Amino acid sequence: MSERTKQLLDRLEREHTLSLDEYAALLRGWTHEDAAYAAEKARRACDRVYGDAVYIRGLIEVSNICRNDCLYCGIRRSNRNCTRYRLTADQIMSCCREGYALGFRTFVLQGGETGESDIDAVCALVLSIKAEFPDCAVTLSLGEYPTEAYQAMFDAGGDRYLLRHETADRAHYQSLHPPDMSFDHRMQCLYDLKRIGFQVGCGFMVGSPGQTVETLAQDLKFVETFAPAMCGIGPFIPHKDTPFGGEPAGSVELTLYLLSILRLIRPALLLPATTALGTLRPDGREQGMLAGANVVMPNLSPPDAREKYTLYNGKLYSGAESAQHLAELKQRMSAIGLRVVTDRGDAKSG
Repeated sequence: MSERTKQLLDRLEREHTLSLDEYAALLRGWTHEDAAYAAEKARRACDRVYGDAVYIRGLIEVSNICRNDCLYCGIRRSNRNCTRYRLTADQIMSCCREGYALGFRTFVLQGGETGESDIDAVCALVLSIKAEFPDCAVTLSLGEYPTEAYQAMFDAGGDRYLLRHETADRAHYQSLHPPDMSFDHRMQCLYDLKRIGFQVGCGFMVGSPGQTVETLAQDLKFVETFAPAMCGIGPFIPHKDTPFGGEPAGSVELTLYLLSILRLIRPALLLPATTALGTLRPDGREQGMLAGANVVMPNLSPPDAREKYTLYNGKLYSGAESAQHLAELKQRMSAIGLRVVTDRGDAKSG
């Protein structure tokens, strides 16, 4: 590895900050030796804060109905080949009961954007989950809403909110989204969520069409300055029924390197090894953990819903991706020296 890269990674480990140009330098011409060096540091940094714990989140994909038309997403409103569904409150509560019995203490309610008309239903659902499972955290990942709606969700008992920014570069954002979606509004939502008191998660795709070293550097600088509790990144994977259906998938290796860099930027970050990693590489989740991740989100959704929530081609939802196969996940984590814990898994300081 180059002496320059080593110096930058060493300084990032110590100071948790670099300039935009220095982040770009880390990503320009990086090697496997660079990634291995960063991963070793990142795993050590994670261990200092969280030990060998791997936090599990029970993912419930509540609906694939979406008003947005993002160019990369399989559930975009223009996709006529998408079979739409919406889980009832009873179905979602049933998923939570099954998850609680399996040991999950965080439930992630994820779905397409449906607008303000669903706010009352979302709040009622959060209230029900918190009433029946008071020792559990509820994470929402339902897209952009007005500040008042986020406040209502928080007042109902929502603990965390995931809203991936997808890219911190304005021009790149607009190239991935239709004209009716606004980069400024997406960013404002993130700051609103943080001000309200949610533990906020952001995130970005790796290898999305038009992405450059400079745009990735902006993502890293944004995570550094925004200081989220969580950050979810994964390789871009095309969906056949989108305008980007013929584009190549993002790099697993670059994603792993970026996971390590993110851990060095924020040692206490809750950092998932995403489904997309496991989709592109059989040991993707394990490699993510060795690169510094500490969260996995097995799927608690009803099996027929999992088949319909197709954000990209080949999305995994069975085997160790399934909450019902938690024993397999525990075995796979144990094989790399880590331990799945029954815990809310809140962000720590450090």
